[in-house]
Amino acid sequence: MEILSNLTSQFPIFSLTGIPGLESVHSWLSIPFCCLFAVALSGNSMILFVILTQQSLHEPVYYFLSMLSATELGLTVSTMSTTVGVLWFNASKISLDTCIIQMFFLHGFTFVESGVLVAMTFDHYVAICNPLRYTTILTNSRIIQMGLLMIIRTVVIVVPLLLLLKDLSFCRANALSHSYCYHPDVIKLACSDTWANSICGLIGLILTTGIDTSCIVLSYILIICSILSIASPEERHKVFSTFVSHIRAVAIFCIPMVSLSLMDHYGRSAPRVVHSVMANIYLVLPPELNPIIYSVKTKQIHKAILQILCQKHSRRNEYYKIRSQSKNYSNLYSMS
Repeated sequence: MEILSNLTSQFPIFSLTGIPGLESVHSWLSIPFCCLFAVALSGNSMILFVILTQQSLHEPVYYFLSMLSATELGLTVSTMSTTVGVLWFNASKISLDTCIIQMFFLHGFTFVESGVLVAMTFDHYVAICNPLRYTTILTNSRIIQMGLLMIIRTVVIVVPLLLLLKDLSFCRANALSHSYCYHPDVIKLACSDTWANSICGLIGLILTTGIDTSCIVLSYILIICSILSIASPEERHKVFSTFVSHIRAVAIFCIPMVSLSLMDHYGRSAPRVVHSVMANIYLVLPPELNPIIYSVKTKQIHKAILQILCQKHSRRNEYYKIRSQSKNYSNLYSMS
């Protein structure tokens, strides 16, 4: 065993981990996981569909919300396959190349989502602090430029970070702590020097989450100062309630991500089940809760969803009415 542990490989096979200590009930645990994934997929798809099809929602704030739903769909799909595979079929083996591909989408969509939250914060800042110039600042071309900038920033940061993994050597016992590939978790298993990987990872984190969080905090300070300067308490409450949903979305995104990062760096003595639970919360919580928050708290989204559902219900009733009428006519014809 000691000899095997010292052997290294440039083409390792990693072992994904479900929930340690509960392997015998993984098939049962897959049921709530699949339900959560279904809620995330259906909720974000519904919001994306509503915004794209409803002309009244073709505004900057809803464009950014559609970007958020698209990134969360990508985040859910990119990690759902391995998580369900581990819980359902005990398919825990994954190669380095497949792991790198999954990390590209996982970290890529995470960085894009961070940028989208900054753009949504900027949208709220302009709408509250400088409403007269809202339409001239947030034009369609500028929104497209912001989206392209998020994607370019993500590719420039993520691709070099992942390519550095190809130069590492890994020990034979490559058991990951999560049901998906996570960069800090992967480099902990390397037998060779990971100094460059850690530095690039830190730089990438600063250039994305670090800068984005600072921009969000600064925007919130300016927004709150602008709200407090409003004389009317009713108007102040109305303006403040317009971006409460966004504050919740930022908290849902940041708290699990920061908790998982701290757990991987400083909580190595914690039980493995704690790492697994934190990883799954980071994976499932934001894509599941954000559609619920925005569909319930945003009146326009809520109204548009109800309108679509009512239209489908009326079309179904009309279909059954026409069908019953046709049956009556056919019966009358056969009797005659």
